[in-house]
Amino acid sequence: MLENLHVKNLALIDEAEVEFTEGLNILTGETGAGKSIVLGSVSLALGGRYTADMLRRGADYGLAELTFSVRDEKQKEKLAALDIFPEDGQIIISRKLMDGRSTSRINGETVPLARLRQVSELLIDIHGQHEHQSLLYKKNHLAILDAYADEGAQLKKDVQSAYRTFRENEKELSRADIDEAERLKEISFLEFEIQEIQGAGLSPEEAREVEESYRRMTNGKKLAEKVQEAYASTAGEPGGNASDALSRAIRALQDISGYDGRAEELCSQLLEVDGLLNDFNRELADYAQELSFSPEAFYETETRLDEINRLKAKYGSTVEEILSYAREKEERLQVLRDYDAWLEELKKKAGDSRKELERLCGKLSAIRKAAAGKLEQQISEGLKDLNFLDVQFRIQFQNTRDFTPEGTDEVEFLISMNPGEPLRPLSEVASGGELSRIMLAIKSVLADKDETETLIFDEIDVGISGRTAQKVSEKMRLIGKKHQVICITHLAQIAAMADTHFAIEKRTEEGRTSTSIYRLDEEASVRELARILGGAEITDTVLENAREMKMLAGRLKE
Repeated sequence: MLENLHVKNLALIDEAEVEFTEGLNILTGETGAGKSIVLGSVSLALGGRYTADMLRRGADYGLAELTFSVRDEKQKEKLAALDIFPEDGQIIISRKLMDGRSTSRINGETVPLARLRQVSELLIDIHGQHEHQSLLYKKNHLAILDAYADEGAQLKKDVQSAYRTFRENEKELSRADIDEAERLKEISFLEFEIQEIQGAGLSPEEAREVEESYRRMTNGKKLAEKVQEAYASTAGEPGGNASDALSRAIRALQDISGYDGRAEELCSQLLEVDGLLNDFNRELADYAQELSFSPEAFYETETRLDEINRLKAKYGSTVEEILSYAREKEERLQVLRDYDAWLEELKKKAGDSRKELERLCGKLSAIRKAAAGKLEQQISEGLKDLNFLDVQFRIQFQNTRDFTPEGTDEVEFLISMNPGEPLRPLSEVASGGELSRIMLAIKSVLADKDETETLIFDEIDVGISGRTAQKVSEKMRLIGKKHQVICITHLAQIAAMADTHFAIEKRTEEGRTSTSIYRLDEEASVRELARILGGAEITDTVLENAREMKMLAGRLKE
């Protein structure tokens, strides 16, 4: 059940909060007061389309938040399948709307819009004018019948599964239909690919070792080149290295060291440098020896790595994928070598899956036809309750041209609303007001089977008045006994039936317009009914009529 609606900074609403109750919740207000904004906020919270112009002017963000209480165990199981669990028996859905983007949360946890919509479908059913129009399309009629036929629910899933299997087998059989020349050509190509992969003798371990060796050798080669360059500069060919230059400098200083103490001191320092350089050259030579490797070994490693990379480019990004590719091709090769037997097996599979699908479709069709008879009767009774006095309603079956995921039934609702008129499709005879009543009759029949606790009706009273409006109000009251119903209406007959009555009002203060919503007590509800009945001037007579209407509605509810 929807317990609370909290709206902030949306359209004409600064901030509003509504505490809904069980039974029939009615919302009324002047044309343009913002009734559509209230239900639009519910739709937004549940993942409806959002545009930046929905934000109240000057606001940085908008908020639509719904609080549901969940008591039904089946509902809890379905929510758990979506990894959603009520906290203290409640689920809080909120959607924060910012310029060009939005954030949705369920019980404080951010969720994608797809998940939000899945959860919403379990908690609430919003019925607006476009749902009335959906009755014009016969593709929706089968869905209504299936919603009524409880025992067909699992069978319908079985049909969908069998349909997928059948289509897969048909596609496989179609792909298998090749001539002898194509078969031999494919065999030759597969043999080439398999031989190329198997001839390479690949293994994941060896590939890793080759890559590691190549990296080591590549780096070792660069190191060896640079070490050799350094050695050539310090102890390489005579006359062109640091050691020879240093020796010449030492001999020059030794020739003059006997003449001056400073020259002797510098000579001594240079001798120390010469000793250090000799030690360095010995260590550099040892290091160069360690880095030496066989050019033949490097060539072999590089060649092997090139072969592995070439096969990766053709058959898979890793050795594991290449080997998996080879196994698949070996299986395909085996099939082609034993083609006739394989083709016969495919034909048998396709034939068996067709028979199974035909069997399941037949069972499903039988269940639908049995349910259709009961549904026809209940909808006909519901239509008579809604002031269709001489109505005839039928559900017509035809077979589809081929199998579909829904089976082989094509269903269409036919109606005759006047004596002597033939049964015809809804799209040919029903007006907008009639469609709304037909949908209400269907909803009332399905309400007993519907696990969705909260139903919202917007524009259910379009195009009706007088006695018909009274009949619609009584039907809404009946639905409200088993479901929480939230209804926007402009008819006093429906508003009088409210268990809880809310008024929506638009006000302008200091040049700023805003919409507010508040709950009415008994007397305020009577005055609101009088406003609906009397229009601009509410006289004592109109008030008395409104009070009488409220009293009569109370007796009906009792």
